[in-house]
Amino acid sequence: MKRGIYPGTFDPVTYGHLDLIKRSLTIFDEVVVAVAPNPKKMPLFTLEERVELIKEAVKDISGVAVEPFGGLLVDYAKRRGCAALIRGLRAVSDYEFEMQMTLMNRRLDKSIETVFLMPSEEHSFISSTIAKEVYSFGGSVKTIVPPNVAAALRKKYPIKKGSGGLINF
Repeated sequence: MKRGIYPGTFDPVTYGHLDLIKRSLTIFDEVVVAVAPNPKKMPLFTLEERVELIKEAVKDISGVAVEPFGGLLVDYAKRRGCAALIRGLRAVSDYEFEMQMTLMNRRLDKSIETVFLMPSEEHSFISSTIAKEVYSFGGSVKTIVPPNVAAALRKKYPIKKGSGGLINF
């Protein structure tokens, strides 16, 4: 069985992430969605909340496991028996950072490959940051995040119509 690992903060999971999960399942038999704590990004949702949001969003997609992880990604991938890291590239601006990470991961463990996937055009602009920002200004996120994530955003930060946003991400 070929297993790939799709790491990220996923704060929150978006349709762009789900698109990459589905695309990766055309290459791998199983995809492990590895959710990182990443305190540097100051996530809106806790690690546990993010794991649960993703599990709900992928419940009808077979071949997906969702787990929190810590430490070096290549070590975690090796423990989980993953052949490759799955990384998304939305734009040229993502490339430089992803290349640095790929080269560092290769230096740490040459047996773990990196596979770059591009989202479909309709999802290529979506990021968790954009989803939170649109929501924070009272915009609709129904085409950006799954319904369970939109509900979680409303629960965490209820925004009243015409408020111009209550929070600044």
